[in-house]
Amino acid sequence: MTHNVVVGIDGSTASAAAAEWAAAEARRSGHGLRLVHVAGTEADALARELDGVGGVPEHVAAIRDRIAAALPGLEVTCEVLPGHPVPALTAAGRRAPLLVLGSRGLGGFAGLLVGSVGLRTAAHADCPVVLVRAGADGRAGSPGDVVVGVEGDRPCDAVLGFAFRHAADSGAALRAVESRRPSQGPYVTEAPLDDREITESLRTAAEVRLRDALARWRDKYPEVPTRVDVCTWNAGRTLVEASRSASLVVLGRRAPRHPLTVPRLGPVAHAVLHHAHSPVAIVPHA
Repeated sequence: MTHNVVVGIDGSTASAAAAEWAAAEARRSGHGLRLVHVAGTEADALARELDGVGGVPEHVAAIRDRIAAALPGLEVTCEVLPGHPVPALTAAGRRAPLLVLGSRGLGGFAGLLVGSVGLRTAAHADCPVVLVRAGADGRAGSPGDVVVGVEGDRPCDAVLGFAFRHAADSGAALRAVESRRPSQGPYVTEAPLDDREITESLRTAAEVRLRDALARWRDKYPEVPTRVDVCTWNAGRTLVEASRSASLVVLGRRAPRHPLTVPRLGPVAHAVLHHAHSPVAIVPHA
């Protein structure tokens, strides 16, 4: 059974941008597209359905019709769900290959990118979540690199697999980025280090370790041009800067080890989600 790419629609410009991104991604990957609008309570859902077109709110129907006209042949369905947005969206994406959400903001460190619904959904969802802001530089299938954040000492197959598949399917190159900051004692600043402050031998060793982490995926996807970058910025700033020329930035999110632990995003994911210039994918993994 082929599951649809799911996109959350709330009437905002950002969610419209997310729908367009998701539609292009669904067509490229051979999936259908499922537009989901969370209406709150059941009474709210009924009221909005009655005011809508064909059982869905007018703004959802308008997006559906626009996508159908732009991408003929793509299967597009619409659905109105009751409940709180975070659990409703998380449930909608449970068996989906991808859950796409819109995010408001300007990008860069001058403004915030993601609201609480986007952050909490990305922290709780079982499937990969992509957050797209209105006016984002990256587009599905755009020529920019797929940038993936990697810990060379602890590479994650789920994250690397997602990044390589997306790069292969979209015809993009893959750029694996790792932040490697030499220890400076207890007073480490967030300012970038000069390249002269990291020895060439340390950089070379880190690059070799990073290439080794990518080896099995480069063998599996030989058509994907791949390069590695070991940077001396902190990880969040490194990935935000890399997002300027990226079509997608891919990060991992570790699932809680204990069932009673509340899922959360780490500080690097928070920094990238708030400030990235391109769409950002959060991939859950054990």
